[in-house]
Parts: sequence; structure tokens; C-alpha cells
Amino acid sequence: MNWSSRRLHSGDEFRAVTRGGTRSARSHVVVHLNLLGQEKDAARVGFVVSKRIGNAVVRNRVTRRLREIVRPRLEQLPPGAAVVVRSLPGIDQVPFAQLEAEVDSALDSAAAKLERRVRAAR
Repeated sequence: MNWSSRRLHSGDEFRAVTRGGTRSARSHVVVHLNLLGQEKDAARVGFVVSKRIGNAVVRNRVTRRLREIVRPRLEQLPPGAAVVVRSLPGIDQVPFAQLEAEVDSALDSAAAKLERRVRAAR
């Protein structure tokens, strides 16, 4: 998979997802999900890891961990979906398995909320 084609690139894309989509929060992550693209477009993802998390080394480690958690789950998202995963303080201390469970739970919840919203709009 070509990772750069699966990323959100601009601030406008991040804003469109966070302001217009559904949101699901857990202890250490917040997942925003929205439908931005066409039905033929693959799902895309962006990560927000602020300086409150730690220095650059810590932030990059957190981003790499989140990327590896989200990578296999992109195929399960609806076509045209865009996801923003925002980290919360303390995420760098969480074991990988627990972080994976939190991201899974938040993604499932956000997808269910988006599905209800789409169904209600029809």
C-alpha cells in the first residue's frame, strides 16, 4: 500500500473531518470520521500529536504506533472515508495492546455514528 496516497495532507482536509464528521473519544485517543471523497476513493487518515504529548522523539514514536494500528483497519472503513486520530496526554505510557483496543473501539463507535447519520439523511 502506498501510504502517501492514504494520508490527509492539508489543514482544510483535517478541519473538514474534525468539524463535519462524527467523533468518538477514549482515554488516550479521539477519532473523527467523515465521508469526504467519492465512493471510488480509498479511505484516508491523518494523525494529530501535539507538543503536550512530549518532545519530537516521543511524538514520532506515538505517530508510528498509531499508524501501525490504523493501517490494517483502513480497508474496513467505507470508501471515501477520512479519519483523524488525535492523541491525548499520557498516550506515550500506554501499552501497545491497550492502545490498539482503544483505537479499535473508537473507530467502531465513530463508524456506527456515521452510519446512523448517513441513514437518517436519506
